[in-house]
Amino acid sequence: MQIKKRLTQHEEFEVLKLVIDKFLWLGFGILAFGFYKLTVDSYAILWQGLTLMITGVVILGLLIYLIVREFEIIR
Repeated sequence: MQIKKRLTQHEEFEVLKLVIDKFLWLGFGILAFGFYKLTVDSYAILWQGLTLMITGVVILGLLIYLIVREFEIIR
């Protein structure tokens, strides 16, 4: 039988920081690539750039949801 190791609060926070960092890079990268496609390519590929930008916004929205869900907002 395997014994599962429990993470301390600090270790859990470090893992969460890694996950949030990946979401941020992925969302910003897709958003920037979509903006690049939107400005450089012809008008016919306008929808491809817009789709990439919307995908980046959705990923960044998931990041915001994750942050709000995991952390208490101090008022």
